[in-house]
Amino acid sequence: MKFKLIVPVLLLAICLVSFNREKPPGKFEKHTVTMDEKGLVKISVMYPFSEGKTFNMEYYETKHMPMVAGFLGSNLVKYTIEKGISSGIPNQPLPYMAIGTFYVKSLSEYQKAIAPNRDAIRADFANYTDVAPVILVSEVVK
Repeated sequence: MKFKLIVPVLLLAICLVSFNREKPPGKFEKHTVTMDEKGLVKISVMYPFSEGKTFNMEYYETKHMPMVAGFLGSNLVKYTIEKGISSGIPNQPLPYMAIGTFYVKSLSEYQKAIAPNRDAIRADFANYTDVAPVILVSEVVK
């Protein structure tokens, strides 16, 4: 009698675990760039790792990035924030502590929005880091 009750409960538990999993371990979904993303301008603001340097992720996430995003207005499609956790090569130092990325429709509109706010953006660096960022501007192609 106990066996008849245990088996359905175990099966239910297995189904719930499988159902709630976003993707199976070792399986990765291929991201396909939509027509809305292709051709966007991507501004990557990368903060190189260096021993003894600091980065306040909470401030960056809650204050700095929203401030800059506010300057960009309707030109901004989205922004992302990444926290560096490891190098891609074992036993090598972390290349970047953090990367903030803005996806915008127009580079010239981005530049127009940033130019009058550049001093405020740079002054805010002291609130979250002592690292000078490296900036890469690219176009989303796929």
